[in-house]
Amino acid sequence: MSGFPLKLSRNIIAAAIFFALTVSAHSQQKLTLALDWFVNPDHAPLIIAKELGYFKSAGLDVELIAPANPNDPPKLVAAGKMDLAVSYQPQLHLQVAEGLPLKRIATLVATPLNSLVVLKSGPIKSIKDLKGKKIGFSVGGFEDAILGIMLEKEGLSLKDIELINVNFSLSPSIISGSVDGVIGAFRNFELNQMDIVGKPGLAFYPEEHGVPAYDELIVIANSTKLGDDRLPKFLTALEAATIYLMNHPQESWKIFIKAHPKLDDELNRRAWRDTLRRFAKRPRAYDEHRYAEFADFLKDRGLIKEARAPEEYGVVIGNN
Repeated sequence: MSGFPLKLSRNIIAAAIFFALTVSAHSQQKLTLALDWFVNPDHAPLIIAKELGYFKSAGLDVELIAPANPNDPPKLVAAGKMDLAVSYQPQLHLQVAEGLPLKRIATLVATPLNSLVVLKSGPIKSIKDLKGKKIGFSVGGFEDAILGIMLEKEGLSLKDIELINVNFSLSPSIISGSVDGVIGAFRNFELNQMDIVGKPGLAFYPEEHGVPAYDELIVIANSTKLGDDRLPKFLTALEAATIYLMNHPQESWKIFIKAHPKLDDELNRRAWRDTLRRFAKRPRAYDEHRYAEFADFLKDRGLIKEARAPEEYGVVIGNN
């Protein structure tokens, strides 16, 4: 009989552990986030937050989903089919003007990455040389708007070029000769990709050709659901992951490629190096002046009818 209490005790402990694990699993709130692109170093803070358990510690089970079409994520959030999405500040202005219920809740990359890229060895040496050329793009309503502004500064317009949707195939389209250039090429990615294959690119940067500086990558939420208690938890985890990333870049790289081993190559190592300094150190922080200035800029050029107040584009969500 002496073994009975011991066996009973062990059973009780085992049951308690099982119950605790079950409760823990069920207490994790599911949250879906659509990426703007396939997974790459631009998403490092999100990957680190997931792999190091920051999301889990905040009580969240975050699913990161790469889109089939880079135009889809904001629409999915607006329709309530995704909780959050990675998007772009200029695109947000245009979509809010269209009536989509979207707001920026965090910044991932706080400087422009977008660029207009052509072959360095090709005949195009200036933006003026684009007249009559084919230009590829991936995100409609955003990249073509930026391109239009850059062309305008050189006395051209979108009517002077042929726009072709190349989806994810930006640098391959230039290299193959399918297009003469692309808008939307990231200077930390496509330029490295072209250099590695021996076809270096020549980049024209929007902020040096008439476009105000802006936040490249942001996280957007449905503006009718900003009271969701998962959002401050998400932001707390994102900020913790960003701090870890800044303090431990090499360790973070190892974590990143362990989670996505197919990305352990020269291209992504270069992109990782070039992106680190561009991440927003304070993801929650909202630069109202930057958004107001960009809205005024778009309105002055007829791309939106009215420049709305900064609070119409973004919000600061407090700690949970």
